Formats: sequence, C-alpha cells, structure tokens
Amino acid sequence: MAGEQPSGDVWTVGRLLTWTTDWLAGRGSESPRLDAEVLLAFVRGCPRIALYTAFDVPVNEDERARFRSLVKRRGEGEPVAYLVGSREFFSLSFIVSPAVLVPRPETEGLVIRVLDICQAAGAISQRPRIIDVGTGSGAIVVTVAKRLPQAELVATDISPAAIAVASDNATRHGVAERIEFVACDLLSDPRVVGPWDVIVSNPPYVREDEFDALPRDVRLHEPRTALVSGPTGVELVGRLAAEAAEKLVPGGWLLMEIGPSTAAAAEQVVAAQPALSLEPTLKDMAGLPRIVQARRRG
Repeated sequence: MAGEQPSGDVWTVGRLLTWTTDWLAGRGSESPRLDAEVLLAFVRGCPRIALYTAFDVPVNEDERARFRSLVKRRGEGEPVAYLVGSREFFSLSFIVSPAVLVPRPETEGLVIRVLDICQAAGAISQRPRIIDVGTGSGAIVVTVAKRLPQAELVATDISPAAIAVASDNATRHGVAERIEFVACDLLSDPRVVGPWDVIVSNPPYVREDEFDALPRDVRLHEPRTALVSGPTGVELVGRLAAEAAEKLVPGGWLLMEIGPSTAAAAEQVVAAQPALSLEPTLKDMAGLPRIVQARRRG
C-alpha cells in the first residue's frame, strides 16, 4: 500500500507523490497525479500548490497513515471529492457528500449561460427570477447568487439530504439569505411560485443501459437517482420542459444540461412543447452537445 516505508528510507512529499501516482494509475485512476496531490494536500492542511515547494520535506508517520487510508479508498474507486469533502466549481469550494453528485467542469457552462442571459443588454429583467431545479450540492444556484446580487433565487431537489448540502454551501459562501431551498420534485411544490425568467437544471440524463458503462467511481459511489433518468435518458427532461412551458415568463429561458448520447432526443421532447421555442444547443469545451435551450413563446 502507498506510503509503506522501506528500512532506512525517508518518505518525502515528492517521493510519496511519485509512488502514489504510479500505484493509482495501476488501479484505473484517470488522473492519478492530481488525485495524489489533492489527497496529500488535504492531509497536510495546505494548498495543493504548496506541495511543489516541499518535495524534499519528510512526511511524518501520522500524516502518512492518514494518507495511506485515503489512497487505499481512492484505489477502491471512492471519488476524491468525497474523501476530502469538497470540490472546486467556478473557482469556489463546495461541500460535497455521497448525497449529491460531484460538480463537474461541464456544468460551469450552465452558469456562464445564465450570467450571459441576465447581464446582456436588454436583459429579460432587472431583477431576474431564477430557479435551479435538481440543485444537488447547490453549485449552480450559489455561484449565480455570488455573481448576480440582484437576482431572486429558488432551488429545488427531490432529496432532502441534497437540500441540506446545498443550504450548507449557501451559508459557506454568504448567500443563504438570498436563496430559498425547497425539497420537492421538479417544480411541483406550492411554494415554488412562478413565473420564472430562467429555469436552469442539470437533471438526471443517463439512460438505464448506459449506467454499467459509467466510470467505477461514478457508478459505485455517486447517487444513482441523480444520474439515471430512465430507459430513454430524457424522462426528466420531458417532464421539466412541460412544467417550464407553463411557468416561464414570455421570452423566459429554459436551460438544461444533457448527455451527448441523448441530445437529439432531448431536443425532440423540448420541441414538442407548443409553448416553447427550441434554441440552438450549446456545445461544451470538448465540442459535444451539452446545453439544450428553449424560450417561452410570447
């Protein structure tokens, strides 16, 4: 196991990182060096960049023992974000737990699009009403709250445990008083009163037949209900589009993250809503379809 010390040798920061990187790579990690650095920085209580000026510094036995335990769990597939209890998103640190999905860089595109819409000349409202549906960790709604101080914000999730995590993140970033959190299915709760200028969501969009092919750390550790939509992968997309058609203001926006394999199906179910006008789907940094857009007809 990583960190076992041969007689007479000294385990320095640099040596631990090199050994652990190789060990994690042999167990299927897609980012073994990053994983090793994040875990060691967490154990040492320092920024990850500080490791680069400490390569020759010995690591004491207590830190090595804690590091060994985390590395072993990572080697068994547990996500690094759950091991350290946080993940960076849009340059902010978010609390995460197995109750919520780990925030991913692709989802930052939703935040960028919300900001673009609300900050554009002739924006839909000087005080936009925005709802984040299926908020999970609260990464989207908290980030929007930090950057749009004029916005009125609500966030929903069917999981009370996820709502608790999102609420903690709002408190962590000083925006708890500006966001109403509601535990409910999509927009179904009477407290979720429209109309909305923007409805934004990263809903479950994995098809049931895709689940077994997901990376091990995702498949075994992240909440299945937040990943899998159903046989088609667009069951939740269709339901949300139908509700959005009734609860958006004229000209209001529906923005949903989708998977590339279900992009065409998602576009079809959105286009089937007479009250919605399908807008061009946005691509992510890899050039894959990622954000389905629609507007409420006037």
